[in-house]
Amino acid sequence: MKRITVLLADDHAIVREGLRSLLELAPEFEVIGEAATGRQAVELARKLCPTVVVMDIAMPLLNGFEATRQILLAVPDTKVLVLSAHSDDEYVAHMAAVGASGYLVKQNSGQMLVHAIQHIVSGHSFFSPSIAKRQGDAERRAREGGAARGKPTRPLTAREAEVLQLVAEGAANKQIAAELGISTKTVEKHRQQLMDKLDIHDTAGLTRHAIATGVIENSIQATTD
Repeated sequence: MKRITVLLADDHAIVREGLRSLLELAPEFEVIGEAATGRQAVELARKLCPTVVVMDIAMPLLNGFEATRQILLAVPDTKVLVLSAHSDDEYVAHMAAVGASGYLVKQNSGQMLVHAIQHIVSGHSFFSPSIAKRQGDAERRAREGGAARGKPTRPLTAREAEVLQLVAEGAANKQIAAELGISTKTVEKHRQQLMDKLDIHDTAGLTRHAIATGVIENSIQATTD
């Protein structure tokens, strides 16, 4: 039997240790790496090419949304299974839009995690029962009454998304430039593009947007202008 290789991406060491212990009880799983930040998850996925990445959403430097998008662009054969404390419909829709194959909440059982990984490796999607029920209900309502059309938005580029998270985490332009390996002038350009696209014109507004859309958790205290 071919082993299922797993990369764990969560900023809490105790969570990663628990997941590793759980998965290594099953002979078909091999945990080949752990990442404490979104950026580290992308780097390790590119290097190790795991079968599955178990991905948290709220992580420093690069959130799970953007990390998932970058991983699946770099390693398209890898599957991403979200394991998050958040089950909001917006979070689920966003992760599905960037290519995640499944979504579990951390309140689910360890056995469900094992089943979910096996399921997505076989080519199917897998969602927590409560999420799957809400999705089914929403689809029925859409069929019956017609889906409401939202206002079209201009999507952020990968770099803009990275800059948004770092801005919301309180990093100054020089810090962002050093972290991303770009010039301060380029950071300023990305910030202006963010503000234009989002129609938000101060750092406090960008931070509120990042919290509202799950880019960062509201427990992160960002510095604002």
